[in-house]
Amino acid sequence: MKISEHISYEEATKSQTAIRCGIKNTPTDQQLENMRLVADNCFEPLRKWYGKPLIVSSFFRTEELNKKIGGVKTSQHCEGKAIDIDTGNKIDNEKIFDWCKDNLIFCQLINEYDFSWVHISYDELNNK
Repeated sequence: MKISEHISYEEATKSQTAIRCGIKNTPTDQQLENMRLVADNCFEPLRKWYGKPLIVSSFFRTEELNKKIGGVKTSQHCEGKAIDIDTGNKIDNEKIFDWCKDNLIFCQLINEYDFSWVHISYDELNNK
């Protein structure tokens, strides 16, 4: 199953921590729909502009998984509304951050740890 043209269901739900701890990281239908909105409105336009593969370092997390990794209780990853993206290097991560800031509608856009990755979220009721 595909979340979008360039994101597989497996890629969007895979977590080494979940595998190691036996946590089933399965989204509900609503969370899956939220994931599709993030992918269609944020990831895919970025991927088209960037022109090469992007690493999805974190997408969906159950509350149990989020707690296990030390995520904040209000993490939009638990709703399927946030994705963490990495190009493989900080220079390009800064470029994709700037492009997202200037070209996308989003709820949150965060430079994580000096451009180690970029966090972007999409919420139909709370975009900026």
